[in-house]
Amino acid sequence: MTASPKSRRRVLLGVSAVALVSLGVGVAAGSRISSPEDAAARTAPPKASQITVPVQRKALSARVIGRGDASFDGAVNIRVETSGLTTPPVVTGKVPVIGSTITEGKALLEITGRPVIGLAGVLPMYRTLSPGSKGPDVLQLEQTLDRLGLDPGTVDDKYDLDTSAAVERLYGKAGYDAPEPDQQFTQAVDAAKKQVDAAKNQLRLAKAQLKAAKDAKVQDTSVQQGAVDDAETNLADAQEAKNEAEFKAGTPLPVSEVVYVKTLPRRVDDVKVERGGTVNGVVMSASGSSLVVTLKVDAETAQRLKAGMAASLGLSDGTSIAATVRRIAKDGTQYDLVVAPNKLTASQLALLRDANVRVTIPVKSTSGKVLAVPLAALSSGSDGSSRVEVLRNGQVDLVPVTVGLSADGFAQVTPKGDAKLSEGDQVVVGK
Repeated sequence: MTASPKSRRRVLLGVSAVALVSLGVGVAAGSRISSPEDAAARTAPPKASQITVPVQRKALSARVIGRGDASFDGAVNIRVETSGLTTPPVVTGKVPVIGSTITEGKALLEITGRPVIGLAGVLPMYRTLSPGSKGPDVLQLEQTLDRLGLDPGTVDDKYDLDTSAAVERLYGKAGYDAPEPDQQFTQAVDAAKKQVDAAKNQLRLAKAQLKAAKDAKVQDTSVQQGAVDDAETNLADAQEAKNEAEFKAGTPLPVSEVVYVKTLPRRVDDVKVERGGTVNGVVMSASGSSLVVTLKVDAETAQRLKAGMAASLGLSDGTSIAATVRRIAKDGTQYDLVVAPNKLTASQLALLRDANVRVTIPVKSTSGKVLAVPLAALSSGSDGSSRVEVLRNGQVDLVPVTVGLSADGFAQVTPKGDAKLSEGDQVVVGK
């Protein structure tokens, strides 16, 4: 049977559709098929490129940076030795207020109406000193009197009449009467003066008798002359005894009227006594009158620092003040670094007191601007020498350098020999 034209058209359309579908599938499949070389090229990592930064010309400064607490320097407890008093040690006046200053040569307290004078010294006052006393405490006293311009005579370890006179001047300068010597010494002086007067009278009488004998033409006046000689000897002995008594009756320095503190002036931090109360141990605590900042550093850092180095202190208002390293003292496995401001205004003192502040100490710096590269730009050759890689016209040149100061992630570099390195050159720091 012969197919109708309509049936033939359906067959042709079906065949065409199948052909088109097959063609699409083939094209799609062909687009997904690639060679191994093409696949490797597509999955390979991108080519590495150098990371570079320019060589800079800048000043470098290595610094120690830390935080420390501000306080008044060197707090000490002050005690008054009252064992020499014959009455209860009642506080009668001059009680200081917290924040006041203890000044050398001035009374810091009154006990039983007598001053307690503050002096600078290492040895404590442990006994009453008086003419005839000898020892290192006497030497310390005379050194102090000499420093205060009170003229103790020859500065030695002997308390003599020059020392007594200087002690009198010390009390006068502080606004007090000098202490009286013990009554037994004043009584001895009175007795010695009477002996001198008696010896003088004896000598006058002996001389008068000798003169009368001579006037009477007495042939032998040896008895009268002997009496004069004896009287002169007695007078000399009486004068010597009087001098000794007066020496012992010189102005003393009672143990309860002086307190030695290592350094003065100092600031009163706390007061332990009140007017009308009695002294029993510590009367007050005081610290240095200057404010300092103390921070802890390790042994390696401490070795890089020394007293006298410049520093700066950062205040809470964003400003900074110049300071100086005062001392470095070992404290166990660490070190106490004490930094003192050079000068403070009243407002700066208020900001610094009891604050925790940033401390910066330049340890070493370059003299002006130098060529500097990041530490990451440095590498070592096979011989251990330092070098940098410089990217020039797409090529990397190895430039040997001498490395100087390192600070803040940069190092000072100087090209060796004929090598060239300039500000702005691009050095490789990574890839």
